Amino acid sequence: MTKDMSYLKDKPIAVIGAGAVGLTCAADCKLGDPDREVRLYSRSAKHIANYDRSGILFDGIQRNLYGFERSGKAHLDLYSTDMAEVVRGAGLIVIGITALGQDDYLRPLAQLLEDGQVVHTFTDNYCSIMLRKYMRECGNDADVIIGGWSSAPYGTRVEKVQGFWMPHVGAKYRAISLRGACLPMTDIDEFMASIEYLPCMDAVRLGDGPVKGDTMLDIGFANVNPVIHVPASILGVSSMENWSSVYGNDPDSYSMYSHGLCNAICEVQYQFYNEEIAIADAIGIDMPKYKYQMFFSRRSVLTQEYMGLDENGDDNVVFPLDKPCDEGNTGPNNINHRYITEDIPVSCKIYHELGEKFGVKTPIIDSMIVLGSAMHKTNWFETSPFGLERLGIADMSKEELLKYLRG
Repeated sequence: MTKDMSYLKDKPIAVIGAGAVGLTCAADCKLGDPDREVRLYSRSAKHIANYDRSGILFDGIQRNLYGFERSGKAHLDLYSTDMAEVVRGAGLIVIGITALGQDDYLRPLAQLLEDGQVVHTFTDNYCSIMLRKYMRECGNDADVIIGGWSSAPYGTRVEKVQGFWMPHVGAKYRAISLRGACLPMTDIDEFMASIEYLPCMDAVRLGDGPVKGDTMLDIGFANVNPVIHVPASILGVSSMENWSSVYGNDPDSYSMYSHGLCNAICEVQYQFYNEEIAIADAIGIDMPKYKYQMFFSRRSVLTQEYMGLDENGDDNVVFPLDKPCDEGNTGPNNINHRYITEDIPVSCKIYHELGEKFGVKTPIIDSMIVLGSAMHKTNWFETSPFGLERLGIADMSKEELLKYLRG
């Protein structure tokens, strides 16, 4: 029987991380429930220095199948660099951070979690596994629910003026369905029920709805960023680097989706995806299934996240590769972008190690690591700290791993 989660409706929402996802989630939660206390934590005092005066402006196209839209100026109840102040007494905790910053956020958060709190991470990137690990290490046995999602509720960007971050976020689209799970999976019904009290998930809840994933490893595979971002960024690097110096464009206007994708790269993405499928099958977990043709679109498999599928299970909307398109978010504009520096040494490295552990060859994924490493004059197979050891699952057998994940 699912526990009643209605106690969350009157408790504050704490948002950890003041990047594009964190700012957008915080603003959306406040606009969606103005009477609810919403707090925001940032590591940088400079980054949120004037937010108590300016608030956060949230707008943008917000494209989605059902036309869900929410815009306005959100004035949060607290902006702070004190994580304890933000988390204390909160009901729902939203984490919107990069994988590369996990240690800086999750280690202190693990010590602060209290009974009854529910954690949602967008995008999870194995954050839930790490947070549980850090809770064990610091001896915090609070009764909390910890889970995450395959993607963020939006494709969103912070407005920048000459490198200065404005208090303004614009969403290109809103997801109408996201895949989520928790650790352990015995909490899944309560985790899913809690989104009723999380306004930044309203477009999902009122759209096609959330999908229950099959463990947090499933959510790692369900994260479409690596399979889309990495081949397109690595194999399309000449388009990116020539975008301004040769073609004369604004470097910040380059879009991997609009300008980098082509049939050959999409074929590589599909083969990358099939290696993920093989690893998941070897472990014995489920993951999303996509049709071959879904990869050959300027939004790739991401389109269905906000525009849904038709009665035949095909994309409602396809953006043909042979036609111009400005639907996609911008970026990357150099090889130091997270599409490369996060998605390769984090996700690709973990896929590689899972493949090795469970006897699955991953030549496409491995080639992405090799090429990305060469561009960065390193060897991410050796230098990346991300992997099964860090997650605390390297020495688990298949049976032990599944029991740990499922509870």
